[in-house]
Amino acid sequence: MGDQRRTSRQPGFIVLDESRRLNFRKPVIVAARCPAVKLGTSAGLRGAPGWPLRARPQRVAGPVPARTYNVCLALVTRASATLTSVLTEPPAATSSLAQILAPVAEDLRAVDRAIRARLSSDVALIGTIADYIIAAGGKRLRPAVLLLLARALGYGGSAHVLLAAVVEFIHTATLLHDDVVDESELRRGRATANAHFGNAASVLVGDFLYSRSFQMMVEAGEMRVMQILADATNRIAEGEVLQLMNVHDPSVDEGRYLEVVGRKTAALFEAAARIAAVIARANPELEEAAARYGAGLGIAFQMVDDVLDYSGQVDEIGKRLGDDLREGKVTLPLIHAMRSASETQRRRIEQAIREGGGDFAEIARIVQTNGSIAYVRNRAAEESALAAAAAKQLPSSAFKDSLLDLIFFAMDRDR
Repeated sequence: MGDQRRTSRQPGFIVLDESRRLNFRKPVIVAARCPAVKLGTSAGLRGAPGWPLRARPQRVAGPVPARTYNVCLALVTRASATLTSVLTEPPAATSSLAQILAPVAEDLRAVDRAIRARLSSDVALIGTIADYIIAAGGKRLRPAVLLLLARALGYGGSAHVLLAAVVEFIHTATLLHDDVVDESELRRGRATANAHFGNAASVLVGDFLYSRSFQMMVEAGEMRVMQILADATNRIAEGEVLQLMNVHDPSVDEGRYLEVVGRKTAALFEAAARIAAVIARANPELEEAAARYGAGLGIAFQMVDDVLDYSGQVDEIGKRLGDDLREGKVTLPLIHAMRSASETQRRRIEQAIREGGGDFAEIARIVQTNGSIAYVRNRAAEESALAAAAAKQLPSSAFKDSLLDLIFFAMDRDR
């Protein structure tokens, strides 16, 4: 992403250094290593016209926290052949997920109660595995998107809680099936359900979650909602099959990768967001904006997830590093590395993909030294910008602020 001037880490505003030169075809959010500088007329900063600049600057008390210093999110726009630096808001990079979701904290507690109640079954093994899944926790991002958007659009009913639980059931069912297909042994820092209970039990409980979610959809009584979720579930299944077809195939390119991500991950984020607009009786323009927000957030989230497989820490991301490579999955960091690496390095990556292994440390070094981590984070930033632009169309509220902060969280996360 180019070089930048270093300034002292003294108290001040978090900014993207003006010396940074970028050239994107459309506005993006840039995840950057940002210096802390005092605001002054010589800084030469200006906002990004037409984009949701988080421009409520706040003084940083004392030295800038390392995490804030290392990951600063800024909205930028094209200006001639370069991009203008802009001011951004530090709290977005440092807020915990609990703080971001505070406006819907009670709704989320209601969702958790609904999940526990609807997981009940007189079949003992279902209850046992369900309790195991609940104990594993999770971010509840997809339900949170639905809850925040519904409230941001003025919804005052209670159906959003039931439907948020439906979205989480569908997501959990896909994870159960994914772990069986991928033969995964670790998720969220603990043994996967299939490793603990066996493949057959995991697949069947996943089926139970799918069927229970459809029972709950019917209860909601919204034909449009059922159509959205049915379509999303179908797209997720198609994405799983496409991913299976791409395994151990080094010829997979960015287009094929995005096709999988759009179906397998973004589809449910987009469905959750669109459902919120539907139950809030939003106009078509706002419904489409909500859908764009969900899709952009979902794609960015998956791209960051793929980056963490080559740059994260096991105790933070909750799974073994290199699992994607061992499973023969061709993700964007590998795709970019094969485009940018030397012929020898490219052949090593291709061999590792075909064999589903190889020297992971060596492949990770190739990925990192060829700028692939930065490339994927920039691509995630572009998708995040689309989500931020969509959220800007919402009326001002604490819920809208949280939706914007959720984008920053997705980009800044380490798990």
